[in-house]
Amino acid sequence: MRRRFVALLALALPLGAQQAAAPAFDPARLARIDTVLQRYVDDGKINGAVGLVLRDGKVVYEKAVGYADRDAGRAMTPTSIFRIASQTKAITSTAVMILVEEGKINVTDPVSRWIPSFAKTMVATRSDTGRVIAPASRRITVRDLLTHSAGVSYGTDAVVRDLYDAKGLGPAAGYGWYLADKNEGVCESMDRLGTLPFVAQPGARFVYGYNTDILGCIVERASGKPLDVFIRERITGPLGMKDTHFFLPAAERDRLVTVYMSDSTGKAVRAPDGSKGQGHYVDGPRRDFAGGAGIVSTARDYARFLEMIRNGGTLDGKRILAPHTVRLMTSNQLGSTPYNEGLGFGFGFETVERYGASGPYSVGSYGWGGAYGSTYKVDPAERMVVVLMINLMPYGTDIKEVWPSVVFAALTGK
Repeated sequence: MRRRFVALLALALPLGAQQAAAPAFDPARLARIDTVLQRYVDDGKINGAVGLVLRDGKVVYEKAVGYADRDAGRAMTPTSIFRIASQTKAITSTAVMILVEEGKINVTDPVSRWIPSFAKTMVATRSDTGRVIAPASRRITVRDLLTHSAGVSYGTDAVVRDLYDAKGLGPAAGYGWYLADKNEGVCESMDRLGTLPFVAQPGARFVYGYNTDILGCIVERASGKPLDVFIRERITGPLGMKDTHFFLPAAERDRLVTVYMSDSTGKAVRAPDGSKGQGHYVDGPRRDFAGGAGIVSTARDYARFLEMIRNGGTLDGKRILAPHTVRLMTSNQLGSTPYNEGLGFGFGFETVERYGASGPYSVGSYGWGGAYGSTYKVDPAERMVVVLMINLMPYGTDIKEVWPSVVFAALTGK
């Protein structure tokens, strides 16, 4: 057990910590997490996973189990690279807020200021006579996009799917959110999106969709730089997130985790090639930087990003955001817009408003996850960052619910 904590000390250093002391965690209960994760691999529910927990910026738990590629016998490691899908949204939302701080974007800006096709958006509904398309009640704003209350879906809804498919979006983009195979820039994709009808009026309800991809185009036009360049220069570069990219460098190909999928029995089998499986993150056009779902990263890199947020916008002497900006992002900003009971949504993060609404996480916690099964949460009250990385899509296991339970079961002190 002594050697286990020596290893944890070494793992703390890449995240900027000076030592790894975890007196609040029961060593035997931490070790129990290993058993739980390994059981999912042994039962064939997942191919592999990386779990990482920080407290006060120090690593108190890190474990890689199973395989990055089971068929090839390639073991999972703490530095394996995952497709993080919608975990991209928090990074893109941070890019937006950097530009808000600089006065280049205002959250009340109409989207049409940056993307003219959004000047007169439409909304599709079903009626007894079929589909009805009518003008939106007001213009969509940047704030609507940050909180997913713009009425913009991924275009797979029955009422609009044929229209989106014809424009290369919705069903023509994997499960709707996949843009990595598009031989065009993100603004070209989003310009086209603005000509299609959405599925709810702005502000009427929470609708998950292309909101943050639209924001990625706004970042490009407000900054005058491609989204990948802006994020690298202003976020991932300063934070030392060297393994975080929109498209994987070819030399790192063997570090990318293979995507598996849950079959009809709940067993993990290799997913197909293409947009509903392995994707085009190495071999592809490498042009469409999807701000909503396009990034690949490691557990360690993403934990650095989250620790910066938990720390009020700074890490290792590099300030990315001001503390009040972080508070805006991590506080419920939905107002009267309906959402899941006990939860809210800020500018890029889901928020916990009632204890028990998100397992053991404290009120004030925030986080999200990705379509490939990865999940994360920051618990400010417990000074913790909790990250679980898997690549499994479609997803048919309860590991995301079990994971925080076993992590918090090991937290037995202050």
